[in-house]
Amino acid sequence: MRAHRIFAAYYDRLNAAAERSFLGQRREALLHGLTGAVLDVGAGTGANLPYLRSAERVVAVEPDPAMRVRLARRAAETSIPVDVSDASAEALPFADASFDAVVFTLVLCTVTDPDAALAEARRVLRDDGRLVLLEHVRGDGRLARVQDRITPLWKVLGAGCHPNRNTLGTLRRRGEFELDEVEEFAELPRWVPASPMIQVTARPAR
Repeated sequence: MRAHRIFAAYYDRLNAAAERSFLGQRREALLHGLTGAVLDVGAGTGANLPYLRSAERVVAVEPDPAMRVRLARRAAETSIPVDVSDASAEALPFADASFDAVVFTLVLCTVTDPDAALAEARRVLRDDGRLVLLEHVRGDGRLARVQDRITPLWKVLGAGCHPNRNTLGTLRRRGEFELDEVEEFAELPRWVPASPMIQVTARPAR
């Protein structure tokens, strides 16, 4: 837990350069048009909240107490209603089909069970809703081997982050969503374990 507190305290500063250079632009493109009730899963310190300005209300889920303290502060400063929840991604305490959009940004690397998290996202998402992802994922070749080797230490230092998660593969394998847009990109140097990344918009499969 001490590692989590340290990570939470420095998280925004660690990400500041990336937010300025590319992450902020991608959050804007993915999130600004989401309307209705939006579920932000693993909301962290609340980096998505400024971009969710078209939503009627936001439920920000964050199980880490150290992150949640900072999330609550940012939620209090937003112009839209935000409810902060301590639920986990794998066990969401919300009714079926209760959200118009479900958002995962830089969180599926940390959840204990990505399959369960995506299943819960589908359960709470309306049939005409949208799933949005912005995640760093497993690379290939030498990078993938490096990611595998450093994951045991990385997840301790990074509050559970697994740099070798094949999130896109998991999403496709489950078959619960139809992928509308998928972009794989690498804004960070290739040697950085949190690279490459994916940007995805999807809808429930019929």
